[in-house]
Amino acid sequence: MMPNIDPRTLKNMMAKMGIKSSEVNADKVVISCADRDIIITEPQVTMIEAQGTKSFQIAGTITEEEKHISLEISEDDIKMVMESTGASEEQAKEALKKSEGDIAKAILELKQN
Repeated sequence: MMPNIDPRTLKNMMAKMGIKSSEVNADKVVISCADRDIIITEPQVTMIEAQGTKSFQIAGTITEEEKHISLEISEDDIKMVMESTGASEEQAKEALKKSEGDIAKAILELKQN
């Protein structure tokens, strides 16, 4: 904030410049990233509109949760690992899960054991 300017005056100045701000009544804000979610509880959300663009200012209690990515392993991948190593279907699946679906790593892992 600018010093020595009361909030009402600041809001009037912003309105003259075409900037609007309004409070958003939110219970929770979640920012979803590839590897984690950022969760903001008890948020204080302000929407600011200027020059046709909306932006948000968010304050609150922040927590993070890692995402557990479910890995789908195809039957073709399992068969390839089984044929290359002589491993059972269960061993091939387990090796592919450990290697996060990387066929070459799974084969190397099984051949080393």
